[in-house]
Amino acid sequence: MKKHFNHILSGVFCLFLAGVLVASVLLPDKSFSALENRYLQERPVFDIETLADGRFMSDAESYAADHIVGRDFWVAMKAWCERVSGKKENNGIYFTGGTLISHVDTPTTEQMDKAGGYVNALVNSVEVPVYFGIVPSAAGIWADRLPAGAPTADENAVIDYMYANSDALTVDLWSELQAHADQQIYYRTDHHWTSLGAYYGYVALMESMGVEPVSLEDYERTVVSEEFYGTSFSTSGVRWLSADTIETYIPADGLTVTAYPEGKPVPGSLYVDSYLKEKDKYSYFLGGNKPLCVITTEHTDADKVLVIRDSYADSLAPFLTENFSEVHLYDLRYNNSSVKDYVEQNDIDRVVVLYSIDNFFGDGSNLFLLGR
Repeated sequence: MKKHFNHILSGVFCLFLAGVLVASVLLPDKSFSALENRYLQERPVFDIETLADGRFMSDAESYAADHIVGRDFWVAMKAWCERVSGKKENNGIYFTGGTLISHVDTPTTEQMDKAGGYVNALVNSVEVPVYFGIVPSAAGIWADRLPAGAPTADENAVIDYMYANSDALTVDLWSELQAHADQQIYYRTDHHWTSLGAYYGYVALMESMGVEPVSLEDYERTVVSEEFYGTSFSTSGVRWLSADTIETYIPADGLTVTAYPEGKPVPGSLYVDSYLKEKDKYSYFLGGNKPLCVITTEHTDADKVLVIRDSYADSLAPFLTENFSEVHLYDLRYNNSSVKDYVEQNDIDRVVVLYSIDNFFGDGSNLFLLGR
């Protein structure tokens, strides 16, 4: 009887697997996963070269995993099972109560020296002051929330090393963010800082420049979304957390924003409301990643600042409009023009190199362009 039952169970399981396989093959492929906020693996093309070097099998495995029917369910189920089993991490994301915190790799000394050398090359190539800031992650500032023994970089030590070997004027973001660690300065489901965290980043930058920052009490906080699930939510598979809130402090009145998505100017906006209806709600700030974006303010007698940056600056930029006549946001990942020439051609008064710690040492940051 037991043997007969096992045969039935095995048959049902095989039918289930066959059904999943057939459905996965018959359903049309999706190119993008909104829930995971990433492009999915395309169907691999078979040829002798890709078979010989292993790329075909690797791509085929990724393709099968990305296009299995019910993928979102299986990803969530895996994360839930690992939580029940007591595991505190999935896909490099730590489960810390109501907050998801990304693991940060420790850069090697070679990586730090190489990246710092590019910043120094910029300092020595332009005639204006250069400010250098590394934004610590939630894993650094909220280290006390991580699971006991969770491996992650000693970000304070990394930043100290970088600043000690830098020719630039450094920005003490660590101290300012650490002083407000009890506040919601990072999103719970995303790796970025919140608008409040960006404000404290603005304060640290202004202090390094000797400029008086506008007081937080002088702003009116406005909630624009209470339904934000960010990249950490997407990557981790965790689906049991409540959504984040997105807020603003700076109105867009009196500002002119010009974006250069393909090298040609098009009208932009400090905030793009349409993104609040999409999964990628952080792109509400400036409409997401752009090679170049220029914000012109009513402070016509103030300095012009060039910020060489990653996406953390998207939510920082509104605060900078309080102190500068023009804010130029320059993303080396999508813009390979000469920084030195840009500074000279646009009469830039101050340059800021501002990156999150993870992106600064990432392979795609294109920091080598700083010295051009």
